[in-house]
Amino acid sequence: MSQMASGINLNRSFGIIAVFDLAALPADRPVLIAGATASGKSALALEIAEQSSGVVVNADALQVWSCWRVLSARPSAADEARAPHALYGHRAPGEDYSVGAWLREIGPILAAFRAGAGPRPIIVGGTGLYLSALTEGLAEIPATPAEIRAEADRRRLTEGHAGMRAELDPATAARVDGLNPMRVQRAWEVMRATGRGLAAWQDDTPPPLLPLDAAVPLLLSPGRDLLAARIDARFETMLESGALDEVRALLPQWDASALWAKAIGAPELVAHLRGEIDLATATARAKAASRQYAKRQRTWFRGRMGGWHNILRG
Repeated sequence: MSQMASGINLNRSFGIIAVFDLAALPADRPVLIAGATASGKSALALEIAEQSSGVVVNADALQVWSCWRVLSARPSAADEARAPHALYGHRAPGEDYSVGAWLREIGPILAAFRAGAGPRPIIVGGTGLYLSALTEGLAEIPATPAEIRAEADRRRLTEGHAGMRAELDPATAARVDGLNPMRVQRAWEVMRATGRGLAAWQDDTPPPLLPLDAAVPLLLSPGRDLLAARIDARFETMLESGALDEVRALLPQWDASALWAKAIGAPELVAHLRGEIDLATATARAKAASRQYAKRQRTWFRGRMGGWHNILRG
């Protein structure tokens, strides 16, 4: 078993680890790196990829979109030149995408590594649903028909999601995040389309592509105040690097309900570009939205990632 620089056994410790030796990471397993936005995930993934001749694989639902290099904090062209990267910016706005599609794309990358025909995957992202689907499995739920999706969209936009939440079966209602309109809508769509609750589908989940014990799972956990400062500083850097131009290019097709439009900060910058608020107000609101998003991520990670190695990096 590999030992870390601090003397803590990586295969057994699930407490907070302040110092660890990258070179001591087991070389025969993919690496998983999770963490809140601005926690330093991409930098760590690049370090490991360079050291082990690996490929950095995206597990962030916003970084798949071609329109958001700056606003989603995708790796820069310079970073991509230092090590191979996969599943970044490969989907255009308007395309359909889902966690199931992501699993289908990452499957061959994992298979190639296991067969000795591909580089070691360093899988990094803050989308907990992607990582849990990868390590715990994903229910094979039929696609939602367009007419049912349209009905659900209409209900959410006109009456809110409380009505759909009230119509869920008890098992699903107890499991789904009732404060998240899109999660409630998704659960309602599954029930409406299949006649079966989402919880029942999830209970029939097939084996995962990458069980947690077959990977090296790392969870970055910087302190709350440090993370907030990083978030604020990073958004200023995004503005300096062309975030407004990215958003401006998408104004003609802007659809706040679209998957690609969920980039943190995008709605606020759209409001500014439409003359509804000034840039200072848009910036303050975008930073606040990012901090709230990070808070939700941290809460989700605490509840779902008890088996991950908790890494504290300043």
